[in-house]
Amino acid sequence: MNQEIREKLMGVSVATLATALYKRGLRNQVIQGVHPVGWKGRNMVGPAFTLRYMPAREDRNQLTEFRNPDHPQRVAIETCPEGHVLVMDSRKQANAASAGDILITRLMKRGGAGVVTDGGFRDAATIAGLDIPAYHTRPSSPTNLTNNEAIAINEPIGCGDAPIFPGDIIVGDADCVIVIPAHLAEEVADEAVEMTAYEDFVLERVKEGEAIIGLYPCTKDEHKRAFETWRRQNDR
Repeated sequence: MNQEIREKLMGVSVATLATALYKRGLRNQVIQGVHPVGWKGRNMVGPAFTLRYMPAREDRNQLTEFRNPDHPQRVAIETCPEGHVLVMDSRKQANAASAGDILITRLMKRGGAGVVTDGGFRDAATIAGLDIPAYHTRPSSPTNLTNNEAIAINEPIGCGDAPIFPGDIIVGDADCVIVIPAHLAEEVADEAVEMTAYEDFVLERVKEGEAIIGLYPCTKDEHKRAFETWRRQNDR
């Protein structure tokens, strides 16, 4: 993705992005129920590369399936492009793992920008120590073959009730993950940077004892002038 857009999205919160998307009529872009597996201290940003699971059928989902070189879960790990975020539609089921530490380590070594599932990861404690942002609902030990079959790669999915199309921009912070439609990424990033600057100014003023009425949102000229002065002083 465009490096300038990536850098802008690295410095804004999911909450701010949600507000920017809300202004554009998009109200369901946050992936519900997912949390960071060990916060890495930096945002996860990258285009979506998707994997979809479906309900498992017992005759198709034996452990021998993992020997198949065309198994979609393994293929997704080996084909997710560098700088992309692997997003898995695991049917919001964490009672069987979407992946484990070996696969996520491989994704990391291949240059993946992150991984998200609306299910769970096995070996979550190990994944928490890897240098790749990862998000799930909770730790889970049973193999995904227990109740899910990896069936389709890089097609539209739903993950945590959010619609995701391949190439949409995924952003995760210390709280959660949001999906930005690809065609809106640049304008949303620009607006979010502006919003973040004002919110940082507001937070400073509130810590100093300022009342929020008229300040947040800004409805008084005195606050507009103070913000412009603050921006110049802080090179924002």
